[in-house]
Amino acid sequence: HAEVDALPFGLQKLVGFARALAMEPKLLLLDEPSAGLNRDEREDLARFILRVKHEVGLAILWIEHDMQMIADLADRVLVLDYGQMLAVGPPAAALADPRVIEAYLGKS
Repeated sequence: HAEVDALPFGLQKLVGFARALAMEPKLLLLDEPSAGLNRDEREDLARFILRVKHEVGLAILWIEHDMQMIADLADRVLVLDYGQMLAVGPPAAALADPRVIEAYLGKS
């Protein structure tokens, strides 16, 4: 029975998801949903996204810099670098692309 702004940040994010889902969207658009979350909160968020994906069957399009979350949750990835497409496809293939590695991790 707490006000949303009194909840921990991770729970506030989940409340935001719940509010969006209450509108019964056909497509859920997310902008860096894991930003500002600690590891436990990111794991809770990932479980929630998977649950929505499987139980509701909702298409989700999101912008995210947490590569582990992308690798674990996405069906398809489009990687951009300054607006230029570097790779598109299944997460394992897209994230293993040498151009993606160079853009996000730098040259060895």
